Amino acid sequence: MLLLHFQKYKVLYILFVAVFLLLFSACNNTNDNYIEVNTNNNNEKNILKEPLIKINKNTVRNEEQEINDYIKRHQLKDIKKSGTGLRYFIYEKGNGKKKIEDNSIVKLNYTVGFLNGNSCYSSKVDGPMVFQIGKAQVETGLEEGVKMLKEGDKSIFIIPYMMAFGILGDGDRIPAGATLVYNVELLEIK
Repeated sequence: MLLLHFQKYKVLYILFVAVFLLLFSACNNTNDNYIEVNTNNNNEKNILKEPLIKINKNTVRNEEQEINDYIKRHQLKDIKKSGTGLRYFIYEKGNGKKKIEDNSIVKLNYTVGFLNGNSCYSSKVDGPMVFQIGKAQVETGLEEGVKMLKEGDKSIFIIPYMMAFGILGDGDRIPAGATLVYNVELLEIK
């Protein structure tokens, strides 16, 4: 029976063995006739790197100017700048004594807008925001700013785009590369 099966498919078996041997012999080829492509060419990297650095510096410079213009227009003379570039101004002190620590859960009223004055999110529409500190649940700029507050404090945060939603935006109401202006009231710390 096996012999009949072999004779019936003899051509296929021979073809299979020939392809296998050809592939096997090609894998063991030690011929060094190939061209090496050097992907570690520093000159090529610099050709790409320099324009990108220039674009990034221009973007940061332009954003800085737009933020400064916003501060002047809104007469935010007492606004401060953190080491990361976050601008913050606590314009009304609350009577809370408790400090925010890692893993604290905070609740706040907020309005999120842009430097042009348009708003995109608000607790009046979406309800208060609740999040846990240190768990990357919100933008890094917002978390940094909220950590400076005590219960009842009201503050303005101007968050550079790289501390907000970056070059992609949030996929909904915040466009790519948007600098955000948060107006927040810290309601509760748990």
